[in-house]
Amino acid sequence: MILNLSAIVEGHGEVSAVPILLRRLWQELVPHLDLRVAPPIRVSRKKLVKANELEKAVEFAARQARPPRAVLVLIDADDDCPAELGPLLMARARGARSDVPAGVVLAKREFEAWFLAAIESLGGHRGLAQDLKVVSDPESIGDAKKTLTRGMAGSQAYSPVRDQPALTAVFDMQLARHRSDSFDKCWREVARLFAEASRETGARGP
Repeated sequence: MILNLSAIVEGHGEVSAVPILLRRLWQELVPHLDLRVAPPIRVSRKKLVKANELEKAVEFAARQARPPRAVLVLIDADDDCPAELGPLLMARARGARSDVPAGVVLAKREFEAWFLAAIESLGGHRGLAQDLKVVSDPESIGDAKKTLTRGMAGSQAYSPVRDQPALTAVFDMQLARHRSDSFDKCWREVARLFAEASRETGARGP
C-alpha cells in the first residue's frame, strides 16, 4: 500500500523542506509502508487565514492524490497562538473534505524555531559554527532566522530557500521534540495522519 501525502505550506523554503521532513518522520514512524509525497501547494499565510482560501487548497490537495491519502497544513504561527488558531484552521480543513484525513500544524513562531530547539545538532552545517550554544526557550524568539544568521560564519546570512531544506535533513528531531512543543505536535499530528490515511476507504473518491 502506498500512502499519498499532500502538504500545504506558505513559504518557498518549505516547498523543498517539508517533503524532507515528512520523509524523515515516515522513516521513524511507518517505514514498513510506502510513502509518496506530492509537491507541496504553496499559499501565502495571508490568504490561508481568509475565508474559503484554505478550503480551496485542501480540495485541490485531496484531488491530486488517490486513496489512501492525507493532507497536512503546515504554516508559521507568527504572533498568533497555535492553540487558538490551529483548531480553527483544523475545523475548516475538515469541513472542506471530511472524507480525507487532514492535519494542521503551526510552528511557533516559525519553522526555524525547530532548528533552534536542536541547534547543537546543526554545528558545521550550512556555514553554522561548530560550537553552537543551546538556545533557551527557542519558541519565544521573535526572529529565528536572524538567530541562525548570527551563528553563521562571515557575512553569510540564513536563506530559507537555500538553507532550510539542508538543515531540515539533519536537525535532531528528538531534541526538537523535547524543547519545542510545536514540533512535538507536528510529530504527533503526522503520526495520526499516517494512521488515518492507512485506514481511508476512499468512499468519496477523488
